[in-house]
Amino acid sequence: MTNPHLKPFGNTLIIGVGPAGIHAAVDWSKQSNQVGLLNRRGTRADQIQQELEHNRYAIYADLQTPQARHLSGGAIVSRFYNGYADVEDIWHTLVLCTPSDSYTRVIQQLDLEAMKQLRTIVLISPGIGSNLLLQSTLGHFAASIELISFSTYYASSRFPSHENTMLKTVVKGMKRKIFVASNRKDSKVTQTIKALLEAQTIQCELAASPIEAESRSITTYVHPPFFINEYSLNEIFGSHISRKYLYKLYPEGPITQHSIRSMILLWKEISQLLLLFGVKPMNLLKFLNDDNYPVHETTLSRADIEGFPQMEPVQQEYMLYIRYSSILIDPFSEPDEQGKYVDFSAIPYKQAEVDENGSWSIPRIPYEDYKRLKLLCSLGQLLGMHMKHSLALVELFERKLSAFIEEKGANRFASDRMTDDTEEQAAMILLIFQEQEGEACLDKT
Repeated sequence: MTNPHLKPFGNTLIIGVGPAGIHAAVDWSKQSNQVGLLNRRGTRADQIQQELEHNRYAIYADLQTPQARHLSGGAIVSRFYNGYADVEDIWHTLVLCTPSDSYTRVIQQLDLEAMKQLRTIVLISPGIGSNLLLQSTLGHFAASIELISFSTYYASSRFPSHENTMLKTVVKGMKRKIFVASNRKDSKVTQTIKALLEAQTIQCELAASPIEAESRSITTYVHPPFFINEYSLNEIFGSHISRKYLYKLYPEGPITQHSIRSMILLWKEISQLLLLFGVKPMNLLKFLNDDNYPVHETTLSRADIEGFPQMEPVQQEYMLYIRYSSILIDPFSEPDEQGKYVDFSAIPYKQAEVDENGSWSIPRIPYEDYKRLKLLCSLGQLLGMHMKHSLALVELFERKLSAFIEEKGANRFASDRMTDDTEEQAAMILLIFQEQEGEACLDKT
């Protein structure tokens, strides 16, 4: 950006107005001249537009973690777009706060030919390969647009339960560590993002490549084994009101020796796939503990954490079972007068339900996890690697979803639930990766 009056991000447009989108808009407003919001057309976008007009375009983020409470604050939105049709040529930065499986649809609906000032796109919660896929989707625009991947959304947020508003987000937790990477060498934007995250007491590590950053998302390794199994899918697709919890031990939740074994098998298959992309696999136990939610060293010793990759599978399963049984409560919370600690694991299942348009809505956990895992299986297949366990999880979800669709009627599901372009996306990712590898080899010679 050559304009000396532009702040680091210039004018920033946030796409996706959920709790994370409102939070990101407040954060990016601190380093942007203007901040705008865009939501796809629909009843929800109409409600957001009406509320913005009523509240003079003010939004607010309430940070409830002790270390970041002083960062609570608001911002004024300069533009709201109800759909993609009228986006002006004033935006320098896009921040995508939509599910990763919708990224290509987002880019395809933007008139990039008219957005001549656009220089940066930030992916807040990508899956493995999202950056490469969008480079392919951008086509010739990729030469002038920097793509930045986070490992995952850097907080946990929701709309306030006691207020009927979509302009305020309650941030109830911050991630300990986030990985960030750009598809450009010597990126200056990643340094600005690093400063933005560290101002919120979040550790930020700049990864060597976008795919390395994208592989450092806890959900990639935890959600499929815990939420794509008979127990969890019966809760998600069941007609009963679920009274079970996502992170509790059986029978209150899905965690058993079998789901723990599933996590180990999945981690090892994804690790083998990452090696084919030149990414060093990680120590799963160390990642879960050090970068996400720790337990006391009395529970898991530093020697056991560091030595986890070299252990026999049954030892690895034992270590993970210890870890998950130890965070049923928040091990670092203060007990109340009855000696009870904060119930860390009491997160209820979100079940399939009918949305405002009369269509059945499948919860993002595990639908988005299924989509990401299926893409990894397709990548593995193209690279000559058979991801047996991952594929078994994918097929189980598809059987359950097909039975649910048959029960409820296919006409009551959105069209994007009935189409599958996974193989096409995998081919696009691999083509861009191989082109870049070829260019890297030429540079070395």
